[in-house]
Amino acid sequence: METKDRIIIIAEAGVNHNASMEMAKQMVHEAAKAGADYVKFQTAVPELVISSIAPKAEYQKETTGNVESQLEMCKAIHLPLSAYSELAELCKEVGIGFMSTPFDLVSIDTLAPLQMDYWKIPSGEITNLPYLRKIASKGGKVILSTGMSTLSEVKEAVDILVAGGIARHDIYLLHCTTQYPTPMQDVNLRAMLSLGELNVGGIGYSDHTLGIEVPIAAAALGARVIEKHFTLDKSLPGPDHRASLNPAELGAMVKAVRNIEKALGSGKKIVADSERGNIEVARKSIVAARDIKRGEHFTEENITVKRPGNGISPMNWDNVIGKIATKDFLYDSLIEL
Repeated sequence: METKDRIIIIAEAGVNHNASMEMAKQMVHEAAKAGADYVKFQTAVPELVISSIAPKAEYQKETTGNVESQLEMCKAIHLPLSAYSELAELCKEVGIGFMSTPFDLVSIDTLAPLQMDYWKIPSGEITNLPYLRKIASKGGKVILSTGMSTLSEVKEAVDILVAGGIARHDIYLLHCTTQYPTPMQDVNLRAMLSLGELNVGGIGYSDHTLGIEVPIAAAALGARVIEKHFTLDKSLPGPDHRASLNPAELGAMVKAVRNIEKALGSGKKIVADSERGNIEVARKSIVAARDIKRGEHFTEENITVKRPGNGISPMNWDNVIGKIATKDFLYDSLIEL
């Protein structure tokens, strides 16, 4: 689904389906309706990802309370591994790309047969050597989120993927701040450009801010991939709903990014087709400042510059001054040589 100049837009469903297959399927339809290129889920065997002693993140405590553990919370909101082939098939039917982020080695093996266009590596796995090697062994293209990471950590992860067989130009790096929602002062969007120093296939942005303005800014800065969480209803229980877009907002973001994509253009400074007709209207020509008789010399007193722009350009002013009028010119008429 990728084209050379098209920004890849990923609608991140994540676990916002709350373990409901019906909701997951509805999210596929909503992502397609919004115009996203991909809808992405999260695949995990919670017991292989989270230990029984792992605490919740602060934002998870704020959204889901602190009674259950992180493991218990995740077990309650993940779909079974068998669900993802069905979701991938639905995506084909609907006409949107399917993606899912694996969080453990078993999930990688589960997703491999589904032949996703991209492997999506989450920020939390950027220092997981066995995981990175496993992804690399599967081949294909990789989108790597870089939240909570330094540039040196990102470089090390990229090097591991390349050493494992992933072509450098098939790796896309997403700048990200792993906080839900991300405060504006912590976005540091220009850091996205620093990722380009690693000479990968492209850079992009995975957004956790409220609203849609930062992804739009990322598109203007050169993001080739943009990822954004969405939900069917922000009031649903679960850790990520409040920091997600609703379907209407997702559609607005996609439309805005596509507009920015068009607006960026080729980068060459040329006359646009739509403005060409206004040259004559907005530019100026050399005209008579008063009636001028044949045989008079053109001077700074008897000529001036006014619209329209279909006569002698004012850039030729010095060439006109001192020339002799070969005919009579009425006030405001275009000067001819």
